[in-house]
Amino acid sequence: MSARIIDGKAIAQHLRETIAADVARIAARHGAQPGLAVVLVGNDPASEVYVGSKARQTVAVGMRSFEHRLPADVPETELLALVEQLNRDDAVDGILVQLPLPAHIDTNRVIEAVDPGKDVDGFHPVNAGRLMIGLPGLVACTPLGSLLLLQSVHADFSGLSAVILGRSNIVGKPVAQLLLQQNATVTIAHSRTRDLPGLCRTADIVVAAVGRPELVRGDWIKPGATVIDVGINRLPPAAGEAKGRLVGDVAFEEAKSVAGAITPVPGGVGPMTIACLLRNTLQAFKARRGID
Repeated sequence: MSARIIDGKAIAQHLRETIAADVARIAARHGAQPGLAVVLVGNDPASEVYVGSKARQTVAVGMRSFEHRLPADVPETELLALVEQLNRDDAVDGILVQLPLPAHIDTNRVIEAVDPGKDVDGFHPVNAGRLMIGLPGLVACTPLGSLLLLQSVHADFSGLSAVILGRSNIVGKPVAQLLLQQNATVTIAHSRTRDLPGLCRTADIVVAAVGRPELVRGDWIKPGATVIDVGINRLPPAAGEAKGRLVGDVAFEEAKSVAGAITPVPGGVGPMTIACLLRNTLQAFKARRGID
């Protein structure tokens, strides 16, 4: 048996097309466009590429893109002042402060400074709390994207067992809450979990988000299970390679011979993250303006 490969690129493309059509409809009816502001502190190469991709995709779906670049040594007070300015700017519906931030800046303080109604990253305690108790709100993009990928395989999660590897506030905990809302039975595993391979073998759904390359082996997977690999790790270059290859937290070649469906790395969860950022921006825009 070889697993169905869950094509994150194609699903993200369909989501962007749906968003673009809705943005065009709203612009024609109301003469308004959603606006997304991205703040980049410093010049980390990976963040530069990611921010550039966000800007291009924002414009491509008909939204306005506002980019703010600050030096790596910017005082925290100056960054907080910019966030407050964006909170007050009516043209801005979504605010994303690119992480990680330099060590001298308190990341939690910056996250909490963002207006929860514009928190399209879904990291603000208000939005995290609303997810926890089952109220509508802005949901973190990678967990939301992971759920949409799972929904491309499963029409109903009732009675399914899900194991989440990783308990971060960014992925593990929100994914668990989303799956609980879908009536799955959820277990969160972490570095202190006993017999991790045995636990994974009980799961109909495995979501791996630990940041350890190819931790999850093929013999950890229950035959026919669905595997969502959130990890993205670059291995050291092999002889003759300019740079190492990208791999996930799952040993893909091993797992795909056992699983029923699996996401690749790259091309699985990654494309969904920006698509869900645009989805959140549209949601925030509609909520702020009372538009359906």
